[in-house]
Amino acid sequence: MKRIFIAGHRGMVGGAILRKLEARAAAGHAITMITRSRSELNLTDQHAVRDFMQTERPDVVILAAAKVGGIHANNTYPADFIYENLMIECNVIHQAFQAGVQRLLQLGSSCIYPRIVAQPMREDALLTGVLEPTNEPYAIAKIAGIKLCESYNRQHGTDYRSVMPTNLYGPGDNFHPENSHVLPALIRRFHEAAQSGVDSVTIWGSGLPRREFLHVDDMADASLFVLDLPKGDYDTNTQPMLSHINVGSGVDISILELAQMIADITGFEGQINTDPTKPDGTMRKLMDVGRLKALGWSAGIGLRAGIEDTYQWYLSHHAKARH
Repeated sequence: MKRIFIAGHRGMVGGAILRKLEARAAAGHAITMITRSRSELNLTDQHAVRDFMQTERPDVVILAAAKVGGIHANNTYPADFIYENLMIECNVIHQAFQAGVQRLLQLGSSCIYPRIVAQPMREDALLTGVLEPTNEPYAIAKIAGIKLCESYNRQHGTDYRSVMPTNLYGPGDNFHPENSHVLPALIRRFHEAAQSGVDSVTIWGSGLPRREFLHVDDMADASLFVLDLPKGDYDTNTQPMLSHINVGSGVDISILELAQMIADITGFEGQINTDPTKPDGTMRKLMDVGRLKALGWSAGIGLRAGIEDTYQWYLSHHAKARH
């Protein structure tokens, strides 16, 4: 019976991975999921993580726990973002090694890549330029997570892997009006605008930046695909100090086009305005997913279908549908 610890199982990505593993267990796979809520296990507490790992002795660790947020949150709480993410990564990865865990999957973010970089972004663009200032502390922490995995592999012969997702969305997302990412924030704003009957909605920035989005169920599927790869296949398609794998849809859309799509899905019929005085962030962030595609995986959920699914989840969990 394989014991799998999912750090961050109550988050959007961790929850999606947990659902897929539960489906595997229900289908007869010999796996047991180990989970702890934040109140049960503080991953920034080294001693607590050590005691947990030594007691539970998981066979596999999936590190999906992180402090995350959009431009506003990253700008407002930079110290929180770098400290908490570094501590989570250091504690989970080191204590997993100390407890004899041979296989670990760490989830990162596309913000690890430089602000100015050739598009689509290849894995070998890492550390080739200056990071986007608005989320540099978070990006530094996520780069450190990759290097932790690689360093333990080099020194100790472990099999610790990293996947770097593009912008994720889906059931379980954060719809907070200030601290959420762009797609769920727009779902909430356009839903509320449609409900209240206002004439216009103003979105942050120029609307020109282009972003790539991936449904969280696709991310969960890709994560387990990479985790399950035979070590020979993973090693053949990566390098010891360039071992992370991009995960994305390979398609991007402008923020204004995204807003128009979400307005249509939520039933908002008013004017959409832009506010160029607000920060745009990086103008384009499209992942090169050739490495993962060559290994045999590609995204399966289209953007509009994924947003419609997410909106239905939002209605059932956070809002009353329009009558």
